[in-house]
Amino acid sequence: MKYLFASDIHGSAYYCRTLIEAYKEEKADRLILLGDLLYHGPRNDLPKDYAPKEVASMLNSLKNEILAIRGNCEAEVDQMMLEFPVLADYAAIMTAAGQTIYLTHGHHYNMENPLPMKEGDIMMYGHTHVPIDEVRDGRRFLNPGSVSIPKQDSGHGYIVLEEGIFVRKLLNPQDSP
Repeated sequence: MKYLFASDIHGSAYYCRTLIEAYKEEKADRLILLGDLLYHGPRNDLPKDYAPKEVASMLNSLKNEILAIRGNCEAEVDQMMLEFPVLADYAAIMTAAGQTIYLTHGHHYNMENPLPMKEGDIMMYGHTHVPIDEVRDGRRFLNPGSVSIPKQDSGHGYIVLEEGIFVRKLLNPQDSP
């Protein structure tokens, strides 16, 4: 299985479209979204081409390929727009390589306040809009950064997992930091 992990679309039709193009080019089996899909939140400026209804429509077209986690900007009204579950605070997936990957948004559980994890487990989260790949106490923490509103000049990015290897990539390599 090949997974594409992304977070923090924040209602940007432009970056959602670009993400879906990357997902198709990657030929990933699942698109895993780590929250903050439709709303930009009160602390963020409007992202490029802010159009939550259009984002919902694009994501709904892939509803059978998406696993999504609730971000701090998701509300029940967002679930009414989306045709796939989006209100779980966390989930876990098992890979063919025997890894347990915990998925969360990062506003409740993160590197400083992790979910209960065994050594060798992985926690993937978003929220900060800053990419991370760090190992602490034998547990790995990954953050793909933000699709639409990256911080610390990190670029608009996502992470791909294939054959046990995680690789962070940029949506627009020409925009690299």
